[in-house]
Amino acid sequence: MTNYFRRAYAEIHLDRARRNIEKIKSLLPEKTKLMAVVKANAYGHDDETMSRLFNSMGIEHFAVSNIHEAEKLRSYGIKGDILILGYTSPEYADELSKYDIINTAVSYDHAKALSDAAKSDIKIHIKLDTGMGRIGLRNDTPQETADEVERIMALPNIKVEGMFTHFAVADSDDEGDIAYTKSQRDFIIAVDDELKSRGINIKNVHFLNSAGGTYYPDDRSALARFGVMLYGLMPNSKKALPFELEPVMELKAEVSYVKEVKKGSCISYGRTFCAERDMKIATVTIGYADGYSRLLSGKAYALLNGKRAKVVGRVCMDQLMLDVSDIENVKAGDIATMFGIDGEEKLTADDLADLYGTIGYEIICGISMRVPRVIMDGDRIIHVIEYRHTEK
Repeated sequence: MTNYFRRAYAEIHLDRARRNIEKIKSLLPEKTKLMAVVKANAYGHDDETMSRLFNSMGIEHFAVSNIHEAEKLRSYGIKGDILILGYTSPEYADELSKYDIINTAVSYDHAKALSDAAKSDIKIHIKLDTGMGRIGLRNDTPQETADEVERIMALPNIKVEGMFTHFAVADSDDEGDIAYTKSQRDFIIAVDDELKSRGINIKNVHFLNSAGGTYYPDDRSALARFGVMLYGLMPNSKKALPFELEPVMELKAEVSYVKEVKKGSCISYGRTFCAERDMKIATVTIGYADGYSRLLSGKAYALLNGKRAKVVGRVCMDQLMLDVSDIENVKAGDIATMFGIDGEEKLTADDLADLYGTIGYEIICGISMRVPRVIMDGDRIIHVIEYRHTEK
């Protein structure tokens, strides 16, 4: 291994990401372009690494959460459109123009405030709230929405290049949810058709997210905003995909200590686990400050020497303990895989999420910045990112 602080670290496998992208592209209609969502440090995978990879594969549309994320992408030399998916304060109007960033207009009043603050044209996509209930234009009819879109388009210093909505339940098999998704799609299409009937053509009308692009591909959506699937996780771990994805991130940590404990010995805070037999316990150098949730205490497994070892006792801030009684030759310096692949065994972030009622998104986004990212291509280490040495 190369020289890096490997107390706890995340491997990022670029070859897997490339294969995921090719599979995703095969789903999309010819007219629908892939937009890579790289917010939240590319879901914990390092935004610079992943956005450059996506650019190298011909992806020219990116989505982020805020202006600071967008400016970072420009600083990396990323070419193409960068869309901020949420609200940006009008005080950043100049920066939006300077860095050629597309902003979301969440309402007419927001668009008006951006218009008033701008000294030159700002590119925007207008958000429609068709049922997500977060942000966006919300009207009873497509005609009323089209009226509001026209009002925004008439504002000075505002250049409308897109209009979009976001599906709330596209990953569900429930009949009511399927109908709900269809109603969301039908509403934005009706708005687009109404605008077209008035001689108004908006360049990029889009409504597909990862689940939408997978289960409801539609060439009326100019873009498909894929996030979690690029990184190898499922929008809904209970609903099958048309192909197998490869998780791009693996989370690993070092064994620091192995000890024999007697029946009745207690492990970790709160004495929530006391041995019912003589056991062998390994301490591993990872904890909830690294993003390995305390809610996994006593529930999760890690992989060691190709076998599963259960987490026993409470997960601490910087350490946790594993039952390795039935695993041979465990010693200090061994590497535990918290999620990833070890021999024939595999654990995913989705598996961990299912254990305490969350989603894989939260697992990977929650891996903290004190965990180095080891960038891999096949079995080869490309470079190592240690955020304590950067401004990220």
